[in-house]
Amino acid sequence: MSAAASSLLCAQAVRSHCAQIMRLAERDAAPHFRWHLEQLPQAAAYVADTIRQRYPDLNVPYHSRWRHFEAGGVDRWRALADSAPMDAAERARVRIDLVIPSVLLDAGAGPDWHYDDAANGMRLARSEGLGVASLALFAGGALSDDAAQPLRTDAAALARFDAAALARAFQVGPGNPLVGLEGRAGLLRRLGEVMAAAPGLFGSPARLGNLYDSIAARADNGRVEAGAVLKLLLDVLGPVWPGRLTQDGVNLGDCWRHPGTDDGLVPFHKLTQWLTYSLLEPLEEAGLVVTGLDQLTGLPEYRNGGLLLDFGIITPRDPSFTSRLLSVDEPAVVEWRALTVIALDRLAEAVRAELGMTAAQFPLARILEGGTWAAGRRIAAERRPGGGPPVRIDSDGTVF
Repeated sequence: MSAAASSLLCAQAVRSHCAQIMRLAERDAAPHFRWHLEQLPQAAAYVADTIRQRYPDLNVPYHSRWRHFEAGGVDRWRALADSAPMDAAERARVRIDLVIPSVLLDAGAGPDWHYDDAANGMRLARSEGLGVASLALFAGGALSDDAAQPLRTDAAALARFDAAALARAFQVGPGNPLVGLEGRAGLLRRLGEVMAAAPGLFGSPARLGNLYDSIAARADNGRVEAGAVLKLLLDVLGPVWPGRLTQDGVNLGDCWRHPGTDDGLVPFHKLTQWLTYSLLEPLEEAGLVVTGLDQLTGLPEYRNGGLLLDFGIITPRDPSFTSRLLSVDEPAVVEWRALTVIALDRLAEAVRAELGMTAAQFPLARILEGGTWAAGRRIAAERRPGGGPPVRIDSDGTVF
């Protein structure tokens, strides 16, 4: 991989490129948005209030996919794990087998889809529905190539996975449409191809959970940096993302063009960062110490970004931004996402001040969970019937 490509595949690149867009906004020179710092305190107080409502003891877990498996107060992962006793290392492998496909299937579901969790008598939508549906898919052995070991994700099984199988598992039908069905299934197939091509990371035959052993082998006295985990995932998962920009033949993933940066690019790596956040608990439970959590950035998606719009922290120069259907690659969307990344850093500082917490006590991973994502959903429900975000994105199921 060339140095130019590698330099864009890391958390530092996300923050540094987004900071260039923020500097433009602070000079009122960003082409698509205005920045209103005076609105930040009101939003910080709202986020802090949301955190206190959801976690009165301020014992906030990491922002991760694991929270969605607990929708409705039911710890579905725990029930699944208890049904098949395993040692600590195998438990970590199984958690990785589960959570990586689940995260890849987590792009916005659209407003009209739901999942009926019959076992618990719940109808779930959006991220919770996607999470519970993907756990059921995994628990049923659909991602395993060995019927005797259903709780695993194998490259051979992913290679056979198609949109029809996903539609059945996610209860998709004429009255229950899921955005980006083909794109989601394609992600899983390409994940299988990536695994099969990297036996040094995933073993042979390739199993996703073997990534735990690869990370553990790279640990320094049992310690691993969050940024290093992200970098590993970005380097290996690049080919999973379809039709994206490339640099010297390397797929740059969630990276888009904007004229406001030195190189005309802005990387975000939203789903891969979400995946890294979701690996923290499996790695820590297995005994590894994950350091440098705040190397990762806030996630530039419609709940965090919607919070900024709903509180007027940023306002679009073109009013149609909040009414027309937007494409993920248009510069206005890229600018909105870039401002979201840096604004979340600023907001995190203000929220900690509201709570009387330090960055060490309350890292960004907890701010997001407590937090800005939940506050974005809360303010959306207050502002719009159905709680939809303030923007509409034409998504193929691989970004938002």
